[in-house]
Amino acid sequence: MTPTSTALKQIQTFLATEKKMLLNGQWCAGQKGEILPAINPATEDIIGRFYAGGTGDVQVAIDAAHNSFHDKRWRNKTPAEKARILWRLADLIEEHGDRLALLETLDGGKPYQAARQGEIPMAAESFRYYAGWCTKISGRTSDISIPGDFHCYSRREPVGVVGLITPWNGPLVMAAWKLAPALAAGCSVILKPSEVTSLSTLYLAELIVEAGIPDGVVNIVPGPGATVGATLVNSPLVHKVSFTGSTQTGKSLVQAAMGNLKKLTLELGGKSPVIVYKDADLAKAIPGIAGGIFGNAGQVCVAGSRLFAAPEIYDDLLSGLIDYAQNITVGDGVNPETTMGPLISEAHRARVAGYVAKGLAQGATLATGGTALDRKGYFMTPTILTDVTPGNCVAAEEIFGPVLSVMKIDHMDHVIAAANATDFGLAGSVWTRDISTAHKTVADIRAGLMWINCHGIPDMAIPFGGYNQSGWGREGGPEGIEYYTELKSVVTAL
Repeated sequence: MTPTSTALKQIQTFLATEKKMLLNGQWCAGQKGEILPAINPATEDIIGRFYAGGTGDVQVAIDAAHNSFHDKRWRNKTPAEKARILWRLADLIEEHGDRLALLETLDGGKPYQAARQGEIPMAAESFRYYAGWCTKISGRTSDISIPGDFHCYSRREPVGVVGLITPWNGPLVMAAWKLAPALAAGCSVILKPSEVTSLSTLYLAELIVEAGIPDGVVNIVPGPGATVGATLVNSPLVHKVSFTGSTQTGKSLVQAAMGNLKKLTLELGGKSPVIVYKDADLAKAIPGIAGGIFGNAGQVCVAGSRLFAAPEIYDDLLSGLIDYAQNITVGDGVNPETTMGPLISEAHRARVAGYVAKGLAQGATLATGGTALDRKGYFMTPTILTDVTPGNCVAAEEIFGPVLSVMKIDHMDHVIAAANATDFGLAGSVWTRDISTAHKTVADIRAGLMWINCHGIPDMAIPFGGYNQSGWGREGGPEGIEYYTELKSVVTAL
C-alpha cells in the first residue's frame, strides 16, 4: 500500500505553511512565535514547521477550557448531541485517512500501510466507541439503613478541565484515546502533543473544528514538556492530567501534582514478558512474537521485549525468530516493501544501541542485528540477544527499540517468578495450546493486560493500563470514561 498522489499533494499543501496551535477556536502563532521543525526520521529532512506554545499560550488555553466548561457550552449538550458530533469526527478521520496516515509516516517513521490500516481505523473507532457511551453515563439509586424516608442516588459528573499529554510514538491514536472519553464525559481539554510528532494532531485540530465541537472545548498546544506540560500540571484550573510516556516523567508529574492533589492517569513504561510453553504452535508464535517486538521498530509501550522459552522448543523458536528478523525490510515507511521503519531520532537510536552494547558487555550474546544502518535516516537492524540473565540491563530496563532479550527457562515452574521480576507491569503474552496452563499463567502475571496466543491486539472495549511502575488508572472500555468523571452522592429527606 502506497500513499495516493492526491494525498501527497494535499499534505504538501498542508505543510507549506507553519502550523498554528488551536486556542479558544482560533489558530494562533503564540505569544513568542517560536517555531519548531518537524523532521522525517527516515530521511532526516525537515518536512514542516509548527508553532510551539509557551507558558502564556498554555494559560490562554487553560482559561478558554475553564470558561467553556463553566458556561456549559459542551457539557450541557444532550448526550445524543455530543454523540453525533463525536461520530462526525470519526467520519472525518476516515475521510481524511490517507492524509493522516501519510503524516504519521512522514513525521514518525511508521510504515504507511501500518498507519493506514491500523492507526487511522483505531483513531476513528475511539470516537465511535465513546460516542456510544455519551448516552450511558449514569449513577445508581440506593436504599439506606438510616431510619426515616430518604431518596438516595449517585451521579457521574465531568471531572472538569483536563490536560492530555500524548507521546511521540503514536500521536494520532493516543490523542483519540484520550480526547474521546474526555469529551464523552463532558470535559473541556487542553491537548499537548509531543513536540517530536505534532503534525497529525494539528491536522486533527482542523477536523475537530469542522466536526462542530464548540470553541474553547478543545485547545491544542504543542511544545516542550518543561513548559507546556509543567504549566498544565501546576495550574489549579486543571482538574486532571492524563499522561502517556516514560516512567521517569510520570514520577515527576506525581511530584508536581502534589501541590494541588490533581488527579492523574499515567500510562507509563513496560517490559512485557512473552512466555512460550513447549506445546506452543510455533507457526503462529514466531510471527506473533516478532510482530510484538519489531512492530513500529519496538517503539511501543507493550512491546514483548522479554522472551521466556521452554527448553523443548527453545532452539526451533530462536531459529525461527532469527530468520524472521533477518527478513524484515527496514526502510522508509512510504516504500510499500518496508516492514519496519526508523527509530524516532539519532539520539534515541544511540540510546538503543547503547543498551545493546551494555547488554553484551554484561554477558548477553548477539544472535542477530545490533547495528545501525549506514545510510541516511535513523535505522537500526532488528536485534535478538540470547544468554540474557535477569540482572542484565536489557532484561531489566525499557529499551523502546527493536531489541528482543531471549531467556531459556529450564524449569517452567520458575517462569512466573522470572516474568514478575520487574518494576513494570503493563502487558505480556502466553503461548500454549493448554487452556488451563494459559489461564493459570495470566492470572499469576502482574500486568494490566495479557494476551493468549497473540500479542499487541488492541480494542477500545478493553481497559488498558499497568501495575507497579507502569502507571495509574485505565484507558479504554467503560473504565476509560469513568476516569474523566467525579462521583457525587445525593441524600434527600422526603
